[in-house]
Amino acid sequence: MGNSLADVMPSVVSSFGIAGPNPLGVEPNRDVVVLLIDGLGSELIARHADIAPTLTGHVRHVLRAGFPATTATSLTSLAVGAPCAVHGLIGYSFAVQTGDGSRVLNALRWTLDSAHGPDARDAVRPESTQPADSRLQDLAAHGIDVHYVVPGYQATSGLTRAAFRATGTVHPATTLADVREGILAVAADGGARSRFAYAYYPNLDMIGHLHGPESPEWVAELAAVDRAVADLFTDLPDTCTLVVTGDHGMIRAGVSIDIDAEPALRDGVRLIAGEARVRHVHARTPAARGDVAAAWADVLGRHALVVTREQALDERWFGPVVPAPEIVDRIGDLIAVAQGDAVLVRPETEPLESTMAGHHGAWTSDEQLVPLVTNR
Repeated sequence: MGNSLADVMPSVVSSFGIAGPNPLGVEPNRDVVVLLIDGLGSELIARHADIAPTLTGHVRHVLRAGFPATTATSLTSLAVGAPCAVHGLIGYSFAVQTGDGSRVLNALRWTLDSAHGPDARDAVRPESTQPADSRLQDLAAHGIDVHYVVPGYQATSGLTRAAFRATGTVHPATTLADVREGILAVAADGGARSRFAYAYYPNLDMIGHLHGPESPEWVAELAAVDRAVADLFTDLPDTCTLVVTGDHGMIRAGVSIDIDAEPALRDGVRLIAGEARVRHVHARTPAARGDVAAAWADVLGRHALVVTREQALDERWFGPVVPAPEIVDRIGDLIAVAQGDAVLVRPETEPLESTMAGHHGAWTSDEQLVPLVTNR
């Protein structure tokens, strides 16, 4: 299967001289910055090497994001250094137990029922939902200064609390100029103590969702990202290693299937979670699972692969280890993975997501493969 996004932070930790594997061969240096460009797919930038010469010219590895290829899962896999079978954030949304029974947690927004539902940070505590230590905690424990160059709201978000866990200095950054300024500020300190920074830029993904990957708007944004990375390669001191990667790629939506408008897809179903490329379907009762599986396979046909939870676990979709029982319970009784350019939308429950031109999550190379770009 090759290397994955979960190999990045173990390699960074090892490069600081802390015992552990370094599968990506990150070289020792005083400081390291990991810049995650949301939506930076390896296949996508390879097709646009002419407008992204710095990124494509400095790809050291092509990584798999892991399943599902979605932001909440990928960022946690990056931070923890393990796939979601370990950390348990198995998708954009998934079933959790609350005081009001089983509900859907939107892991990206950390809200209940939908992206615009009530704040879930108290009802579903992030540190309990994802109990594994992060590799940033390892760095802090060994005296490495931890910094975050991220949009300000992310500093206390549920996802940040669940995934990254280590306290650190926050450099609020919304624009590419902000990201550049924050990274240079981290690297400019002339002291002997080492620093690590996690930096994040969301706009390539946002534009891909709104206009579609490889649209003129997306291409223009990719060109801007490439220029920003080129500037950092020039301006960073030799004491700082910059590692650039993505959390997933993206496909343009083609066939759109409104799963809420199909009565057969609701019969016997208790909860539907996930996102438009990967749906978790929870049956009302164990006895209903067979009929639900048959209905979903029949209605979706060639547009989706419908498998049982057991098959997905047997085939290690979520990682090579067997998940803990509480994580297994978050996985649907059935998983429907969209095929080709199909999307499984829910306009009433997910009105914004259902109008998007770009989507990700499933198994295609355009969604799964992300680059590892470095200046060293």
